[in-house]
Amino acid sequence: MAAIEVVPVTDKAGLKAFIALPKRLYSGSKGYVAPLDMERAEVLSPTKNPYFTHAKAQLFIAKRDGKVVGRVSAQICQLEQKLRPGTGHFGWIDAEDDPAIYQALVDAAAAWLRQQGSTRMVGPLSFCTNEETGLLVDGFDSLPMLMMPYHAPYAGRHVEAAGFAKLKDVVAYDLDKTAYKPVGSSRMLEKLQADGTIRMRGLDMKNYTRDLGIILDIFNDAWADNWGMIPFTADEIAAAAKSMKPLIDPNLVVIAEVKGEAAGMLVCLPNLMEAIRDFDGSLLPFNVLKLLWRLKANKLKTSRIPLMGIRRKHHGSVLGATLLPLMFDRLKAPFLKRGLERVEMSWILEDNMPMRRVIEGVGGKVYKTYRIYEKSLA
Repeated sequence: MAAIEVVPVTDKAGLKAFIALPKRLYSGSKGYVAPLDMERAEVLSPTKNPYFTHAKAQLFIAKRDGKVVGRVSAQICQLEQKLRPGTGHFGWIDAEDDPAIYQALVDAAAAWLRQQGSTRMVGPLSFCTNEETGLLVDGFDSLPMLMMPYHAPYAGRHVEAAGFAKLKDVVAYDLDKTAYKPVGSSRMLEKLQADGTIRMRGLDMKNYTRDLGIILDIFNDAWADNWGMIPFTADEIAAAAKSMKPLIDPNLVVIAEVKGEAAGMLVCLPNLMEAIRDFDGSLLPFNVLKLLWRLKANKLKTSRIPLMGIRRKHHGSVLGATLLPLMFDRLKAPFLKRGLERVEMSWILEDNMPMRRVIEGVGGKVYKTYRIYEKSLA
């Protein structure tokens, strides 16, 4: 068999091949929908993705007989270095079903990370925990979802054969509308809000940028002590506000206020992957009109909650324990009114039992598992 050559992506042709590979590998797989090529190119662009204001990366493609058979990235995040010195990341790993290709890809990524001074390699992250996290190891036929990666069933086996060990699992919960139930009685939930101390509200589109800033500030605070947390920077908050705006339904966003201060948040987004399921990654020639109509006409039946959390000062308190159930209760009516039938809540750390108990309390069931791996580079 011909030798495998791993080369860095240095031009537009290489980037196009890097983006296109998963469509060939996973076409026809029940759990896969091709992301938009344009969106992938923007995420990978050092000039358009604010991740690169505090990080650098190298993309690689693997070739055999001139054919692209695999891809991977290696990246160094300066914010990660402050928290976990010596840790480098890899991501965007996809390849044909051949352990030799995976070995060649991770060897190239490891060599680049060593050159940057890394002593430890963690991933896959594309590019960080605020984007696509982990390698899919269970739930391959499950619902394709916005900003959640897909990998072939053989991928985990080949990554482990290349010398990686499990570091952490994260899970995705599925909640069907028929199983969606409040935590506690309606009378109890009403009583908790009766004196005005706790107030639930939606997102104010007239103050959209302000409210998205509040939401991401709560996120940074709520998850600051959690494994793998990298805070959103000001530039990333601005970029997230811009990219999320076409998907935002203000009624599907809940901001919890305690004595007038924003204390918790929950954001539910219509599932873009359902809207683009037949686009094969392209908006041309007429798919942009189809996408706008599908989003505007509320035709989508699936959604995702990518952001939720409570400020740390309320963690461990009785008041804090009531906020998530109250937010889920507030979300239910607009969720059903919009015609949504399923929501994914992801990702959740496998050992974050307080959050998992709340999600299971409203009817959620684990249906996908993603694994983050590590390997010593010393």
